[in-house]
Order: sequence, then structure tokens, then C-alpha cells
Amino acid sequence: MNIKKRYILLFGILFMTVFTLGYIKYYNLNFNEITFKVLGWVKILKGEAVDLDELSAMNTPTMEHHNWTELLKRNVTDSGQVNYKGFIQDRILLQGYLDDLSEYSPGNNWTKNEQLAYWINTYNAFTVKLIIDNYPLKSIKYIGDGLPMIGSSWDIKFFKIGNVDFDLNTIEHDILRRKFSDPRIHFAINCASFSCPKLRNEAYIATKLEAQLEAQAVDFMNTPDKNVITDTETKISKVFDWFQSDFIKNSTLLEFIKRYNPSLNEANKVEYMDYNWAINEG
Repeated sequence: MNIKKRYILLFGILFMTVFTLGYIKYYNLNFNEITFKVLGWVKILKGEAVDLDELSAMNTPTMEHHNWTELLKRNVTDSGQVNYKGFIQDRILLQGYLDDLSEYSPGNNWTKNEQLAYWINTYNAFTVKLIIDNYPLKSIKYIGDGLPMIGSSWDIKFFKIGNVDFDLNTIEHDILRRKFSDPRIHFAINCASFSCPKLRNEAYIATKLEAQLEAQAVDFMNTPDKNVITDTETKISKVFDWFQSDFIKNSTLLEFIKRYNPSLNEANKVEYMDYNWAINEG
């Protein structure tokens, strides 16, 4: 390699290093979140990202979620254990609800809470669909066959919203996290795994959304197999590590956690619990 090419290469490395460090500092990102970002860019470069601009922005009829509540009450316990065999038996009712979600995507006339409730329910309902279509299985992670954000279970385009091919990661990262910026979203969407926040056994609806999100946060922060918080011990979910920037926009991470579990002793060393990806079946 000649001297000119070496200088160009060194300059390129220096530029990318400075850019990456600045990006991390500006957005308060950790290594996990940088990984999400990079893999998301790879998805765009490969032409596999969902084009959200294709969704209709016109006024559309708002969605009712009664059928989803009925299904959840039949097949999900108060503690969030899911009867996937029951969902298989209710496949026709579930498919009818999924068809409604595909047809009635949020329009300009929907309130923010109507949109947020819709996208949370859509994520959860299609996750159930993904599980029963591949049932039986030990973990949702076994469905995908590639890297996170590229070929994982959450990147399979197995449903449509408004005639646009969709995957679960687009709902979580490009819609819920980016558009609504409410960290409690992480306690509402369910990844069909033991360590996830529980699948609530009622649909999210606009008129009850604030109370539902608060209840989910309290439940998650006070369930010992999700977080262990005592006067002498602080072991928290990996969710707080993976998506740290979402929880520190208006406070520190510990301040956010203490809001929902006052037992937190801020003097304790913070440890992250191993994430159990076993299917949340019961």
C-alpha cells in the first residue's frame, strides 16, 4: 500500500472513530444500542427495511379491540402465562382480529393514544401469530435464522399493514420507540419469552392506556423473576441495558426504576439478570 492510500485509510478510520464516539455521546447510547443502530443501517442498505412512507396517511376508521381482549382473557393468565394451544383452537377469531389490524392502520384522524394502543396490540397479536404458526417450540429465537435486525425472528415479514409487508422489529424500533418515546412501551410489548414483561390479558385501549402502562411498569418492576430489588440487592432486567437511552431521557436510570419500586437502594451495585428466552407458556 502506498503512502497516499495509507493516509486515506487512516483518515477514514479516524473520521469513523470520531463520528461513532460523538454519536454515542450525543444520544447517550451504550454498546447494545450502537449494535441495534448499525444492524438497522445494514438492513436499510440491503433493501430489507420496511418503507413506512407507503402507509396511508389518510383518515381511516378507528379500531376496536374487543376481540383481542376476548382472546387474551381466554388464553392468558393474570400473571402472563400464555396458552398457545388455546390460541390455536381460537385461530379463526385471532385471524379475524389480525385481518382488521392489517386493514385499519392508523390515520391522521386517530389520537396519539389510539395509535399507540393500536401498535402495541399489533405487536403482541402478531407475536402470538408467529408462535402458533411455528408451534411447538422452546423459544421464539429459534424461528429466525440470522443476526438481530437482519434475519432474526423479529425481522421476518410475515404480515401486512395497509398492504405493506411488515416485521415486528419495525413496529418496535421505527414506530413505537421513535415516534412515541415512552419507555413504558418496553413493559407493554411481549416477546413470548419468560423474562419479557407479561402479556396483559386485556387489549390496550386509548381511554385506559395511561393506567395500563403504569400498571405494567409497576408489575414488571416488582416481579422477582424479572427484577430483584431489595435494600441489599439490585438485579435488573437486561431490557434496561439494551434500551438504556429510552429510560434516561428525563431522569437517571435508577430514578426511573425507583419510581416504580421504592425499595431500590441507590447505593447498591447494579447487576443485570440473565435473560430467559424460554417460551412464556403455561
